[in-house]
Amino acid sequence: MSTQEIADRLVELCRKGQNLKAIEELYAPDIHSIEAAGEQREAKGLEAIKGKSEYFANTMEVHDMKVSDPLVADKHFAVTMYMDATDKQSGKREAMAEVCVYEVNNGKIVREQFFYPAG
Repeated sequence: MSTQEIADRLVELCRKGQNLKAIEELYAPDIHSIEAAGEQREAKGLEAIKGKSEYFANTMEVHDMKVSDPLVADKHFAVTMYMDATDKQSGKREAMAEVCVYEVNNGKIVREQFFYPAG
């Protein structure tokens, strides 16, 4: 798959709330993920990324999510994700926005990095 095809598929699956399917289908086994903040800023490997996704699903209730169309340049693409979610433990509801940048190699996403306010 081309970078454009992967970007379009990721957006399609995320818009449907099928994030785990996106990970299983589009990510390389040695994926490297970098968060803007948090105790575990970096994760490496498919199982670690699945764990991050499951943790988020278990701790946050997503009320609404919007994903922009992808912006593609050679082996990279970016999307903006907007989310209205509630932290299940604290009950705090907030609107979140992040820029997500992905790198593609050999038809798979090999790196993802997220940019959002760290405070």
